[in-house]
Amino acid sequence: MANLASTYRNQGRWKEAEELEVQVIEIRKRVIGPEHPATLTSMANLAATYQNQGRWKEAEDLNMQVIEANKQVLGPEHPSTLTSMSKLASIYGDQGRLKAAEELEVQVMEICKRVLGLEHPDTLTSMNNLAHTWKSQKKFQIALNLLEQCVALRTRVLGHDHPDALSSSHTLKEWNEVGRSLLNENSLPPGRTTCGQLPPGVSAVMVVTEPNNKGHIDPYQRQQGWKTPANQFIERHPLLIAFKSISPVPQAHDLEEVD
Repeated sequence: MANLASTYRNQGRWKEAEELEVQVIEIRKRVIGPEHPATLTSMANLAATYQNQGRWKEAEDLNMQVIEANKQVLGPEHPSTLTSMSKLASIYGDQGRLKAAEELEVQVMEICKRVLGLEHPDTLTSMNNLAHTWKSQKKFQIALNLLEQCVALRTRVLGHDHPDALSSSHTLKEWNEVGRSLLNENSLPPGRTTCGQLPPGVSAVMVVTEPNNKGHIDPYQRQQGWKTPANQFIERHPLLIAFKSISPVPQAHDLEEVD
């Protein structure tokens, strides 16, 4: 039943997958117990089915149950616990709750580094996922730095031709191309960019590395929605729009490769 539910899920047949997964959970709770790893896995699968349907609250609630049970039964640093935390971060990310996603992903990455080691594939995947979340938050420079570390480690540990190494290398290339395009605008005449006027006091370097700089906006102005010239420039710059749109984080990145 669980395998058939997985097949339905892979085909996007969410309702059929959900019906089977609910049955599997009930049977496993009755036969092997509510805290058995297999039961928790089936609950995580149902949460993923909810997530893929955009049923965020149900997905979040069920996944939080899985996290708490995994912590109690397996421990807070067990790989299954880390996977369930990563899945919850994915649910947060899908809703645009990037701060909550970031906090969980930082926890996962730090635990992976300490418990599994810097070069473990799960650690590298957690770095990759956090880099994507930072990019979604417009934290471009630290996102690039972390992804560069990830690419270097994956290439050394897994090899140039490994799918994970190829995927993260491709993403890094995309991000760097957009960054270079922005930085190259500094070679144009003062006050000019490839898309028109660059606001006074704003450089392409500032746009790339400090997209959230508040400048001299006071608290009242910020509350009223005032923005610095740099912020205004960022919002309408086609290259920044392209940077934000490339290599989106998929709906599920539970310690798996992000394209």
